[in-house]
This record gives sequence, C-alpha cells and structure tokens, in this order.
Amino acid sequence: MIRFLTALILLPAVLAVIWFLPPVATLVLAIIAAELAVLEYRRLAAALGAQVPRITSAFVIAACAAIGSGVFPLDAVILVAVVLIGTVIVFTSQPGPNMLSSASASLFAVLYIGLPLGAIVGIRTLGGREAVILLVITIVVSDSAQYYTGRALGRAPLAPAISPNKTREGAMGGVVFGSAAMILGARFVFPGAPMVVLAIAAVSVVVLGIVGDLFESLLKRSAGVKDSSALIPGHGGILDRIDSWLFASPAYYLFVRYLQI
Repeated sequence: MIRFLTALILLPAVLAVIWFLPPVATLVLAIIAAELAVLEYRRLAAALGAQVPRITSAFVIAACAAIGSGVFPLDAVILVAVVLIGTVIVFTSQPGPNMLSSASASLFAVLYIGLPLGAIVGIRTLGGREAVILLVITIVVSDSAQYYTGRALGRAPLAPAISPNKTREGAMGGVVFGSAAMILGARFVFPGAPMVVLAIAAVSVVVLGIVGDLFESLLKRSAGVKDSSALIPGHGGILDRIDSWLFASPAYYLFVRYLQI
C-alpha cells in the first residue's frame, strides 16, 4: 500500500513538471535527481572499496546540464572532470589496490548518472513534452508487463545471480508490450519516423531499460544491500527508481535527435 501511495504522489508530480512547466524545470528536476543519485552511488561504491570524492557530484550535474541544455560544452566537462577528479584522488588516496577502482568509479558516475539524466532534458528540449511522456509510458508499460507476465508465465530465470525473481518470460513480456506502447505512441509524437527505425528504437529502449535495471541490481548485490537507500517509502532510493531510465534514455535521445523525421 505504501508503495502504491508513494507512486500515486510522485509520478503525477513528475509528469506535471514535464507537461506544464518549461524545459528548465525538467533540468532542475534532473539535477535534483542527479545529486540524490550520486549520494547513493557513493555509498554503494564505498561498500565495494571505492572512494568517490564529493567533487564528483559537481561534474555529474555539469554533464547533466551540458547534454540537457548546452549550458556547458560536454567535452570540456569530461576533460576537466578527468583532470580534477584525478587530482583530488592523488591528494586524498593512499597507494593500494583500490586506487584505480576509486578513480574509475568516480569518472563512471559522470557517464552513468549525469549523461542519461541530461539526455532526458535534451529529449524535452528537442522533442517536446510529448516525447518525454512517451518515454515514461514506455518504461512504465514495460516494467508492469515484466511483473505481470513474469508472475503468470515465468519459469526460466533471466539472471539468477543478479536478480533471482526476474524471468525470461517476464522480460519478453516487457519487450513485447513496452515496444508496442512506444510504437503506437510514436505514430502521434513522431508521425514522420520510418516504421523500421521506430521498431528498432522501441526494442532498443525497452531492452536497455531491462539491462539498466539488472545493472543497478548487480551494483546493489555486489555491495550487499537490498536498496540503494530508503529515501522513497516502499520504493527504495532514487537509483532504484531511475535504473531503467539510465540505460534507456541515451538510446531514446539518439533516436529523437538523429533518427526521427
């Protein structure tokens, strides 16, 4: 019940920001999500023996703003992040086997969290509010279809070492229904997009959403935790809620920017 009530409050609030407010509001929402996600990511990294410096969050936010609104040039953000994060690690770390993992985990946060959340803002700017809502619908339909198809038909584990409850049948249901939802919706949002390109994009977005979910589950299982945090009652943390988005949004962004007509 708590899970349902939380979703009943949060999802309409997010949709209202995307639909009724200008793109800058979506950017602000993405930046808030990025900051909270980095806090959770740093705790997961620490549990795995990697120390991610606090300055990393600044570059995650900068990358989000760079790809989302063009406020900063993205190449400059990445280059400065490499130099400054490396410099911080030089003066805060001791020689040892975890040094490289700390540096890698710090820079990966920029790519894993900052760029995908920025891509969502970019979708809002390039494709309009309808394009973002279509992505939301696609992910929600896919997640729901995975759950109900898995419960009804699930037999074969999808990735038992990572997420024992997920099944291949559930994943297939998510791909079928999620892709169908995106294709149907895109006929109105992107009426000029070729059907073949649209079908490839839809399947890619849904499959990558499933992979993103599994990737975050792998992070948590490796760190020995059930949820990334207890921030959202009944749902876990921010990373638990946006894990599918972090892999699906880059593919959708590329479709919106380069492939749809």
